[in-house]
Amino acid sequence: MTSQTLERPLQRAQPRALLPAPQRAGRAAQGRPPTASRRSDRVKRALDVVLSAAGLVVGAPLLLPAMLAVRATMGPPALFRQLRPGLGGRPFELVKLRTMRPPRPGEDGVDSGSDAARLTRLGALLRRASIDELPTLLNVLRGDMSLVGPRPLLMHYLPRYSPEQARRHEVKPGITGLAQVLGRNALSWEEKLALDVRYVEERSLWLDLKILALTVRTVLRRDGVSHEGHVTMPEFLGTAAGAARLH
Repeated sequence: MTSQTLERPLQRAQPRALLPAPQRAGRAAQGRPPTASRRSDRVKRALDVVLSAAGLVVGAPLLLPAMLAVRATMGPPALFRQLRPGLGGRPFELVKLRTMRPPRPGEDGVDSGSDAARLTRLGALLRRASIDELPTLLNVLRGDMSLVGPRPLLMHYLPRYSPEQARRHEVKPGITGLAQVLGRNALSWEEKLALDVRYVEERSLWLDLKILALTVRTVLRRDGVSHEGHVTMPEFLGTAAGAARLH
């Protein structure tokens, strides 16, 4: 099976090619039979456990030296831990490799300029190669996350989502997803969140396998590591619909 074969059906998932609202609603209403859904969820969980465990074993020769390098250049700890919203918005502790030095006075908070100043050369290398994500496989093993799903964002983004965007929390967050293989951080927030919702509506084991296959190519090509003018993405301030919920 070629990468072009895998890529063709996913290219229709670009935000501008999303299904019209009535058609989306009709597809969602059809749903899957409960038995089939439970069976699919069990298979997905089994794949998560097997593949994440294998990834930790295969990635150990990269992860262990990277942890030592982080400790040597930035000091302990080597791991970054932060609460992120999971299934249903419930918080869990995300684990990654540290890529930034500790903040200096005035650098606290979410600020892309501060992040750019704090990102080390080693951290930038780890991000480009996605090595900083290897410890997150522990979250998959624990059941906090899945290999495929919407990326876990920040807790304080929760009230900023529109009702449609908030549907991204109807499934477990993932290490990779539609947005990661169709543009990653080169997309706008609206495009990324629209793809997250599309995954919720059209998720299947076959779609997960296609996303995983395309993720390998995305990582090797280092596509879309950062948004233009930012280390990763600018802060999500909410859409007009989401902002209205704050008032």
